Formats: sequence, structure tokens, C-alpha cells
Amino acid sequence: MIAVTAALIGFFAFVIMRVTTPQMTTLFTDLSVEDSSSIIKDLERQGIQFEIRNEGSIIMVPKDKVTRLRMKLAEGGLPKGGGVGYEVFDKSDALGTTSFVQNINHLRALEGELARTIRAIDRIQAARVHLVLPERPLFAREAPEPSASIVVRVRGALEAQQIRAIRHLVASAVNGLKPQRVSIVDEAGQLLADGAQTDPEQAVGEERRIAFEKRMRKQVEDIVSSVVGSGRARVQLSADFDFNKVTQTSDKFDPEGRVLRSSQTREEQSMTADNNGQVTVNNELPGNQQNNGVAPKDQSKKTEETNNYEISRTTKTEVTEAGRVNRISVAVLVDGIYSKNDKGELAYQDRTKEQLDRIATLVRSAIGFDQKRGDQVEVVNLRFADAPSTAPIGEPSGFLGMLQFTKDDVMYFVELGVMMLLGLVVLFLVIRPLVKRILASDEVAAAISGVLTGPAASEEAAPAGQPLLPSGGTSAIDVATIQGQVHAQSVHRVGELAERNPNETVAIIRQWLTEPTK
Repeated sequence: MIAVTAALIGFFAFVIMRVTTPQMTTLFTDLSVEDSSSIIKDLERQGIQFEIRNEGSIIMVPKDKVTRLRMKLAEGGLPKGGGVGYEVFDKSDALGTTSFVQNINHLRALEGELARTIRAIDRIQAARVHLVLPERPLFAREAPEPSASIVVRVRGALEAQQIRAIRHLVASAVNGLKPQRVSIVDEAGQLLADGAQTDPEQAVGEERRIAFEKRMRKQVEDIVSSVVGSGRARVQLSADFDFNKVTQTSDKFDPEGRVLRSSQTREEQSMTADNNGQVTVNNELPGNQQNNGVAPKDQSKKTEETNNYEISRTTKTEVTEAGRVNRISVAVLVDGIYSKNDKGELAYQDRTKEQLDRIATLVRSAIGFDQKRGDQVEVVNLRFADAPSTAPIGEPSGFLGMLQFTKDDVMYFVELGVMMLLGLVVLFLVIRPLVKRILASDEVAAAISGVLTGPAASEEAAPAGQPLLPSGGTSAIDVATIQGQVHAQSVHRVGELAERNPNETVAIIRQWLTEPTK
């Protein structure tokens, strides 16, 4: 009895404590050792229950207090993020601090603030920044360039655009730092970005090509999957880019668009006598010309005209930036059609040529197909190695759609169900048999008391001088025989009850033995 009672008390105490225990939720994750220690001290000072998981990087608190605790800890500057920021200057003594210490604190604060900012980026779990800010030597014309090294711990993998964003973020925060001088390394020792003076235009062009192929591939997959079904199409796209920068200057003259600018006219006239060009003594004599009469003369006239015209001229300078698309090649592989036959099995059927042509037309429209550029689009229908699964289960709608429980709610209901089931098992298998035994022991005690005290009570109840049996000529022998039979039946009944309930019988006899005699 004592063991069963103690077990029941312990069981119900466990059930009550389990039900009344507050539901724990996450307060902070990915905490450093310093931040975790500071937060635990603050929680212990406030007397708030908490749990530590994952070697102190995760702290759990009651769900109804998580919002208030986050605001309270934020007021105290927790968590700090595992690094020292500009708060290093809050408690420093500016009067007794040298310039060297101030410079070191400024460098520490700048590194800590940059690390906090980098951790705010998605997929960045932790970050550490090292800055090298060299001082300019005296009498030096050129100052050494600063550099930076960043070590990050990521969840998954960083994209090229995110790496470039981190480099430009750090370079913009440090005076004189160039993005090419920033090195980034992950926790596995893989070099994500080197600090060498590489050509940034080439890197940007390669990223542009990858981003273009990814965007076009997604567009083609979306439009094809909407026709053939999700997961029943594979798309590969390759783009040929020209990263050469071309500058072209051309002059164009229009012969029809001329305008008279200046005009100049020149006329010359001359007259000479005809002497056949001979020089003789006769011709040279003074009186010979008069005697010969009028000689024939030679006349000449010359006219020159100069016109200057302005012809329209067009000068055109074309600058073609790097990153032109020379050609796009697309390969689309689609699965066939699956339908159930008479036996209920999935039967494969090839797609018709008309369907493939329509899909090819959609793909050409999606990529901006240009035949002069040499683009190629191939759509092929082949059976996939993995057959489609059964019809997907739709999301519940209506009343079932409203009953959307979280994982914590489901676990809470499961715990309540298990507790109720254990309670019913204890009730029917422990308490109910115990109550039956107690009631049976009371019945046995009453029966034994009635049997043992029955004849004496009957004699005391009878009046003095009146026989126990009715008079009618019954002899004393018959009375003795009847009393003997009654006593025998009573003793037999008591023996049966004692055999069926030995423990209760022994307990009753012991109770009688311990009772004081009257």
C-alpha cells in the first residue's frame, strides 16, 4: 500500500510538473562564448529560467518572456557580437591615453563594426576583419595602400554578387582602400576573393555572363514547366559574350545637300596683228607698214569662273561597351505524357511534333531569338529515368486550412495525449483493483463477524425461558441437530472466504488479537 501510494504521488507530481512547465523558445542563436556568458549572468540576476544548448551558442527562455528579454538585453548592449565596436571609447580615459593607444582602439573599433555589418548579410554566420592601415613615411612621395583580410563562416555558399558586395562595403568604409585590395577566405580555407590587382572589368564581365545565363535559364524553365509540369523539363543555356570595347568614328558626306559658299569670275581678252610670225627687214622698216594697208589681226578671249560649295558632312562616333551578346544556344529536354491504363499503371506516351514546335516557339520568344546573330534552340522529347510520383497532396482548404499547427503545438498535444493515456492506465490497472480489494476486505470482515457472533446474539435476543425454536413438540435432539448443521455451514462459509481472501483474513484476525479484552 505504501509503495503504490508513493508511486501514484510521484507519477501525478511528474504529470503536473510537465504540464505546468513553461514552453521554451530560442532567445539568441550563434552566440560567442563572451556573449553567452554575459547573457547567462543577466538572466540569473533576474531569476529567469533558461536552458543552454549547442555548447552555449543557443539560449532558450520561456516563450512568454522572450520579447521583453530581448528588449531588456538590447538596452544593455547584449549581444555584442563577439567583437569590440565604437563602445571601446565610452569608458576610456582620454586625458591619460597616448596617441598610439587611441589609434589602436580606433583600428579595433573599425574592425569590430565592419564584422558586425558583414554578419548582417544573409548566409554569414560569423566574420572577422583585419585591417592594415600603414602610415605614410616621412619625405615619401607615395603612400602605401591599405589592405584588408576577411574570414567568414557561412551557411551554404556565397554568391559572386555577395562577395563583391562585401569587398565594396569594406572598401567604402576605409579611407583609401580599394576593392581589389580586399581578400576574403571562408572557414574551410577556400579563397573567395584574392587581394591581387586583377582586372576588375574582366571579373565584372564574367559575373554579368553568369547572371545573364541564370536569369534566362530560369525564364525558360518557368515557361516550359508551366506546360509540361513541374520538374519534367531540363534547360541548359549558353551565351557567348564579347567583352571587347570598340570605338568607331565615321564621316558621311551628302552630295545632294550642297550650298554655294563663294563664286569668282575672271575674263581675259587680247588682240594681235597677223604677220605670220615672220621678222623681216621689210617689216621692220618704218614706211613699209603704212604702204601695206590694214593687216589682219588675231583676237583671243578667256573667261574663268570659280564656285565654292559647302557639302553636308556627318561625323558619327560609336562606342560599343563590353558585354555584347554574340550568340545564345538553348537546349530543352522535356519528358513525355504519363496516363493511367486499364490496370491503373502509368503509361508513357511521347509528345507530338506540334507540341514540341509550340514549346520551341515559346522558348524563342523568351530568349529574344535572333537568326542573324546565329542563335540556336533545340527542344527534344525523351523519357526521364525517374517516373513522376503520384499526384501531389493539395494543401488543406476550408476548415482544415485554418487548423495549421506549428511543430511546437503538435508536440504539446502529443505530450498531453500521452499523459492522459498513462493516467487512464494507472486508474484502471492500479486504483480500480485496489479499491475492489478494500471493499472485499470489508465484506469479509462483516461476514466473519456475523457468523461468529450470530448464535450468541440470538440467544441474548431471546427472552428468558423462551425456546429458540417454536414449540410444537420438537425434541431437544432435533434442536441440537439443527444448531450443529448451522454451525457447520457457517464454518464452511468462513473457510471459503478465508481461502479466497487470505490476506484480508489474516489482517482481520490480527486486528482482533490486538484489540483489548473487555
